Amino acid sequence: MPETTALYSVAQIRAIEQAAMTGLTPGTLMQRAGQAAAHAALGLISDMQSGSQVLVIAGPGNNGGDALEAAARLAESGMEVSVLLFSDPARQSADAQQALTHARNSNARFLDPVQLSDIASIPWSLVIDGLFGIGLMRPITGTQRALIEIVNDLPCPVLALDTPSGLDADSGTIIGPDGIALCATHTITFIGDKSGLHTAYGRDYAGEVQVASLGIDEKFFPASNAQLNRIELFARAFVRRLHNSHKGSHGDVAVIGGAHGMAGAAILAARAAAKCGAGRVFAGFVEQPPAYDSPQPELMCRLASDLDLSKAALVIGPGLGISRAAHDLLARALNTSSSMVIDADGLNLISAEPGLQHKLTQRRGSTLLTPHPLEAARLLAISNAEIQSDRVAAARELSRRFHATVVLKGSGTIVARPDGEIVINTTGNPGLATAGTGDVLAGICGALLAQHWPAWEAALAAVWLHGNAADVLVEQGIGPIGLTAGELIPCVRANLNRLISQHARRFAAR
Repeated sequence: MPETTALYSVAQIRAIEQAAMTGLTPGTLMQRAGQAAAHAALGLISDMQSGSQVLVIAGPGNNGGDALEAAARLAESGMEVSVLLFSDPARQSADAQQALTHARNSNARFLDPVQLSDIASIPWSLVIDGLFGIGLMRPITGTQRALIEIVNDLPCPVLALDTPSGLDADSGTIIGPDGIALCATHTITFIGDKSGLHTAYGRDYAGEVQVASLGIDEKFFPASNAQLNRIELFARAFVRRLHNSHKGSHGDVAVIGGAHGMAGAAILAARAAAKCGAGRVFAGFVEQPPAYDSPQPELMCRLASDLDLSKAALVIGPGLGISRAAHDLLARALNTSSSMVIDADGLNLISAEPGLQHKLTQRRGSTLLTPHPLEAARLLAISNAEIQSDRVAAARELSRRFHATVVLKGSGTIVARPDGEIVINTTGNPGLATAGTGDVLAGICGALLAQHWPAWEAALAAVWLHGNAADVLVEQGIGPIGLTAGELIPCVRANLNRLISQHARRFAAR
């Protein structure tokens, strides 16, 4: 079996499928897909008695053949199965024709696709989407679009086969400028998992994703340079603290930002750094600093120009502004070999000046960039829409171009490194879509860098902890609506300590 958290492109999936089919009887993979889909469907039907009504939508390609095979097996198990077939049988592949024969020989009932008016009034137990799979290249229109609009309003579970119809399995975008996609509660994806099910619109439209490898031998799976985030990817960086330690043992963080009217951004980042284990945290302000932070008096509030930027892990950008003073502070920081997180206006300043870009690419210290899509678009001199149309490619290009670990924020945050490796984060929810959460994330990253975490593991852990805190708070009824950035920080601290107790090596290195 391949690694279940590995992600593959559509091109890779097709190559795996073709290689595997050379040693199999025709129709084998479709039969296995249909069996896996039927098994998943039965697990979603709350009333397992005969009489449960299942609607199966089968399209013209092999995805439709998988759906027909599932329909036949569900009918044989006692379900009342209705099939909407959008295909000319004469133009189907041999495997799909075989699946159609199997379905017609079962008790499945075939409906007239032209008459959709009754679909919404039937109390379906489940809908299975096999309309279009990973091969769709054009937006869905006409009767099929109307059907998807109806299905998206149904209250029952919806199981998509391979990918929800209309969703690009590589990018997570909805196909076409005015496209539509079927909104599934669950997706069973075949052979290997796909990036598009976990980023952009993927998490909204794919629902819960499970992978059915269809019994394909692992020798047919290439090494993957994309995977889903999980604790095991960064657990080796956890260390328990020696009793014989002091504040200097755990590193300093200097947050540089807080221009007039934006002091809160720097404070949030600094508080997050303090609560995530930095020994000391300096909040460096572009303009006159406050005397202290009343809720967090441990923070040392200073004028940023007075700080020694060579002796701390740096978080530069939260509330920084784009003034000349901000520019000069960023230039100073880029000249150091300190580990550095660049966020917000730090990224905007870099995107506007080739000289700063050159300094960034020549840095000796670890660099971690944390752009949201619009900041990423400025850095690459393209549109926000282009970033979101292929988030994986954008993250890879940012990392390659700037020789940095990149965290491209958004639904399914993507972490990329210059060798092309990417990880898509699996935690988080819409509660994070509020002001200040990015500042908190930057502070978490800075704290981990100060504690000598490698940039890659720091980024993976930070985005996981950040998203997981939001998930925990939503479970407690705190959000997603109204969740504020500062509420994440205590929860991140609790989760970080819990993970260290579970996964850390016995002692930190001296």
